[in-house]
Amino acid sequence: QVQLVESGGGEVQAGESLRLSCSASGRTGTSYSTGWFRQAPGKERDFVAFISGSGGRTYFGDSVKGRFTISRDNAKNTVDLQMNSLKPEDTAVYYCAAGYSGTYDVNRPDGYPYWGQGTQVTVSS
Repeated sequence: QVQLVESGGGEVQAGESLRLSCSASGRTGTSYSTGWFRQAPGKERDFVAFISGSGGRTYFGDSVKGRFTISRDNAKNTVDLQMNSLKPEDTAVYYCAAGYSGTYDVNRPDGYPYWGQGTQVTVSS
């Protein structure tokens, strides 16, 4: 079992930056491929970014390409999401998810067995 805890959320103004961190504990001997998703009130959970276990592959949702980056430190069991040029439409609860096995596309939430509790990001105009 793997436990995930997100941190770094908060409220910022449009154009500012935030850095989210996902910390893993438990069965972390394997570097799990990890994704970030977000969910706004009344909307479905959307794909934000993915990073492979080695860090060699990354993918981003269309709405965040060029603004967000993802990185990992396997020695610290952390995956970070750097969010720049934030917009009000980025407001959501952000979740990290781990354990992607390749059964589904990386942008599908049902491909990840382990989830954190989420951290709120609010961007004001």
